Amino acid sequence: MRKQLLFFFIIVTLSACGTRKNTVSTTKAARAADAMANLKSKELYRFITAWTGVKYRLGGMDKNGIDCSGFALILERDIYGVTLPRRSKDQAEVINQKDKRNLKEGDLIFFSFGGNEVDHVGVYLNDDFFVHASTTRGVVVDDLTMPVYQKAIVKTGTLK
Repeated sequence: MRKQLLFFFIIVTLSACGTRKNTVSTTKAARAADAMANLKSKELYRFITAWTGVKYRLGGMDKNGIDCSGFALILERDIYGVTLPRRSKDQAEVINQKDKRNLKEGDLIFFSFGGNEVDHVGVYLNDDFFVHASTTRGVVVDDLTMPVYQKAIVKTGTLK
């Protein structure tokens, strides 16, 4: 009887581990990691990895603190060799608008969280993920399908 209970316990434990593995692989964090792993540009991967977690600081332009438009400016300059204006509102004026369903790696996504004007920018990666400097979490890869972002998107596109 003891051997049967031990056998039953081992089977239940192993099957629980197998079930957990499937659950973990579908989490937002795992999907964000997949988006990073699927980047076409390895330079972009290294850039994001180096900046992830840098705290938000309005007007910041370095790893002591950075804001969203500063992060987009530095990323686009260092990875794609293009120059953006400093403010997100002005950055939105220099892009060719495109439908968000057609976004490609490196395209810009503009948001309005405080009214009608653009007040935030992020850079599209793939599979509905983007990177940005969040006011509360610093530089982070986020899921564009989250309702908070879907409601706030005002413009998407690529540089002219």
